[in-house]
Amino acid sequence: MAFSLMEGNEAIARGAIASGCRFFAGYPITPATTIFNTMLKLLPPLGGICLQGEDEIASIGYCLGASMAGLKVMTATSGPGISLYSEHISFAIGSEIPIVIVDVQRLGPSTGSATRGADGDIQFLRWGNSGGLPVIVLAPVDVNDCYSLALQAFNLAEEFRCPVLIASNKEIALTLENIDIDAFAKPENIERKAPSPGEPFLPFEASSGRMAPYFLPIGGKVPVRQTSSTHGPDGYITTDSDEIAKIQDRLKSKILSAADRFSFHEARLEEGADTMILTYGVTARAARAVHKEQKKRGNPVSLLILKTLWPVPEDLIRKKAVNVKRVVVVEMNLGQYVREIERILPDKKVDFLGQMDGRLITPRQIREVIIHA
Repeated sequence: MAFSLMEGNEAIARGAIASGCRFFAGYPITPATTIFNTMLKLLPPLGGICLQGEDEIASIGYCLGASMAGLKVMTATSGPGISLYSEHISFAIGSEIPIVIVDVQRLGPSTGSATRGADGDIQFLRWGNSGGLPVIVLAPVDVNDCYSLALQAFNLAEEFRCPVLIASNKEIALTLENIDIDAFAKPENIERKAPSPGEPFLPFEASSGRMAPYFLPIGGKVPVRQTSSTHGPDGYITTDSDEIAKIQDRLKSKILSAADRFSFHEARLEEGADTMILTYGVTARAARAVHKEQKKRGNPVSLLILKTLWPVPEDLIRKKAVNVKRVVVVEMNLGQYVREIERILPDKKVDFLGQMDGRLITPRQIREVIIHA
């Protein structure tokens, strides 16, 4: 084993490099800046490009341009920046531009507290685009997840030609932990598919059972049309309702129909437990401690840690909760993901523990809800 001590931000950057990312653009913002710093150190020796944009909007715009030219790209920001990214996230969805976006969340609203963590952007990451079409959002718990989910994020972005967001948190991002990168079973890197030579190319045509279109880079020998407006398979703007409906349905179904394939999670189910803790992100560490403690005391509770937040892994949650009567949802906000759990588990008692004051939720707080509610 060859352990290295690194923070979550560095692990995300190294996962991006291992995935073939060769372009990064960002604007310095606490607590995401050390992703930028790491990419600035790693990319140039590999022939990659690392840019500081004049602001967040320009930064993600640079990434989309580089992605359309054929590069694997990533950007990173925090709450104020993710708000500014919104228009370009919509562009990436509608024009099927692969990009990995890291949101290292801090306490909001607005500029909030730059040095305090929270999970206050969870709903925004899903719904912060015009049109409301689905995106993929992954949530790491620790430094190992930061690396492994970065690998998964790039593969998903390339396969489905969509933005994939990583919902990190200041506490995960800036905490130093041991990681053995060489020990990871790395998935094979997925690349965008090009059409067969001589085959007619339509930039938004997804035929032969494919959910995402073939890709050719802008600036190559074949002209590639790109637009942020509603369009048909040929890339020309259209107002034809049937054409628009076909594209919209495909953009929705290509993500939702495959959701079970990337419902990453950690489950610790206990026989006889009538309560399950459901959580994500850094709060999972406190939940693990409570799970271990209650099992030792002979009062077992089950535990489900979600590492895919969007699309909601509904089938997974129903399956893991089938034998419990009560689900305790714990998250570092005032109640964002709990609404999804109430929606898909209407037959269960759902209790909520949350706070958004810059402090971590402790094992003691979780224990009190489990015992006294």
